[in-house]
Amino acid sequence: MKMHIDIVIPVYKPDEKFKALLMGLADQTVKPDNLIIMYTKTGRDDRFPDELRMTGTAVSCSDASGGTGFKVYELEKSEFDHGGTRAMAAEKSGADILVYMTMDAVPADKHMLEKLTGIFEEDDTVGAAYARQLPSDSSSPAERFTRGFNYPDKPVLKGEEDLEKLGIKTFFCSNVCAAYRKDIYDKLGGFVRKTIFNEDMIYAHKLIVNGYKIYYAADAGVIHTHEYTPMQQLHRNFDLAVSQAMHPEVFGSVSSESEGVRYIRSAYAFFKKEGKPYLIIPFVWGCCFRYLGYFLGKRYRKLPEWLIKACAMNKEFFECL
Repeated sequence: MKMHIDIVIPVYKPDEKFKALLMGLADQTVKPDNLIIMYTKTGRDDRFPDELRMTGTAVSCSDASGGTGFKVYELEKSEFDHGGTRAMAAEKSGADILVYMTMDAVPADKHMLEKLTGIFEEDDTVGAAYARQLPSDSSSPAERFTRGFNYPDKPVLKGEEDLEKLGIKTFFCSNVCAAYRKDIYDKLGGFVRKTIFNEDMIYAHKLIVNGYKIYYAADAGVIHTHEYTPMQQLHRNFDLAVSQAMHPEVFGSVSSESEGVRYIRSAYAFFKKEGKPYLIIPFVWGCCFRYLGYFLGKRYRKLPEWLIKACAMNKEFFECL
C-alpha cells in the first residue's frame, strides 16, 4: 500500500533557490501528496508570490490521493518559531510520512524523495530519515570539506546502542531535508513548540530514548551550502548553544567539544590533500568564532540582555521569552 507523503517547507523571502527546489520536487520519481508552505510574511501587505504558487502546483499528485495539493499558510514574523511552525504544519497533515525541507535545499536528482522515504517501508522501527547535504559546484574548499565531514557517502542506521560510540552525533538529524513517520511523531508529541534552534535534534532524542531508529540516507541528496562569515558563524553557534542550554535532558549527558577537535584535524588533512594546507589558517579563525559563539550561548543566562541580542542570530526569540 502506497504511503502518503506531505512535504513541509518554511519560507521567508523566497529566492531563486526556492524556485529551483520547487522545480526539483516536481521532477521526483515519487510525488508528494501535498506541499505545505509555512510562509512568514515580511510585512502586513506581503503575500506569497503568484508565480511561485503556479510552480508549486506542479509538485504534488493530489489527484491520486484526494489531497488539495499546494497549500500556503501565512504567518506574521512574530509568529515564526523553528519548532512551533513545523509542529503547526504537522497538525495540518494527515500523511503517513512528513518530509521537512528548508527553502534553500535543492534536490540533487529526481530520486531524492524516493531514496529518503524508502526506508520506512523496509523497517518499521525507523522514526526519522535525513538526506545527505552536498556542496554546490561553486562552493569553497572549506564548505566542501564541511559537507563531506558532516554528510559522508555511507548510510548509517542509529539507535540508543550507538550513544557510547557516536555521542551527540546519535541525535543528529537535519531538517534541511528529513522525513518522519507521522504515527510515531504524533505518539511522541512531535517537535518542541518553542525553540531557537535544534528542533530536529531535540525530537531525534525523543526517538532514540524511546527505542526508535534514525536513518542517514546517504543516497538521497540535496544541494545545500552556506558560505558563512566568521561573525555569521558566531551568531549561528550562539543560537545552537542556547538551544542546548535550554534542553539539558538532550545535550547535558553528551559533549560536542571532542567532535570539534576531530573537525579541525580532518580539515587540515583535507586541505593538505588538496594541495592547499594554508587554508587551515582562515578555517581555524572561523572555528574560533564558532567556539566563542558556542561558549557564550551555553552561558546565555549569565549574560546581559544587550550582549545576548548582539550575539544572537534569531533576536526575536529573546523578545518573546
